[in-house]
Amino acid sequence: MTNKVLMVVSASALALAACGQKSGEAGNDMNVAVDNGVMADNGMMADAASPNSAQGFANTAAASDRFEIESSKLAATQGQSAAVKSFAEKMITAHEESTSKLKATTIGLTPVVTPDDTLSAAQQQDLDGLKAKTGAEFDTAYAAAQVKAHQAALGALKGYAASGDTPALKDFANGLVPTVTAHLNMAKGLK
Repeated sequence: MTNKVLMVVSASALALAACGQKSGEAGNDMNVAVDNGVMADNGMMADAASPNSAQGFANTAAASDRFEIESSKLAATQGQSAAVKSFAEKMITAHEESTSKLKATTIGLTPVVTPDDTLSAAQQQDLDGLKAKTGAEFDTAYAAAQVKAHQAALGALKGYAASGDTPALKDFANGLVPTVTAHLNMAKGLK
């Protein structure tokens, strides 16, 4: 796969892309599509703002964090197992911290970069699917969504770290690779 393909693998083609409403509007979208691209039929992100551009990457990272936070909040109320609930709490904390670091990294960049956390259609679909489940059924679906999301996030981070266009964001991406790898391994253990 090329670095660009790795960058655009989306969230629950996750962790990262967009196509619905903005934060605060009815419904929760997750990656980056309204202004930044659209989800292709193959589940890959066809990004109008290149995933190797600062804005494209910032949107992807912000949407990924949003998906993790929103899906993990659901796990706190709809999950059954203590392991799922514990993992979800860790994801909420970690992804809120990641969002803060992303915002701090983008302050002062030229050209201006403002992360947009709009979810991709695929992320929104995954989130909506989780909302319809409870108990053990939720736990299974949440674990699968977390693996998918963290794989996509890891691909996007590695891709941008290798070929992104803004040094500060490349450092941000590279610095998150070990954390996201650990999250992926933890998510795989939820099965």
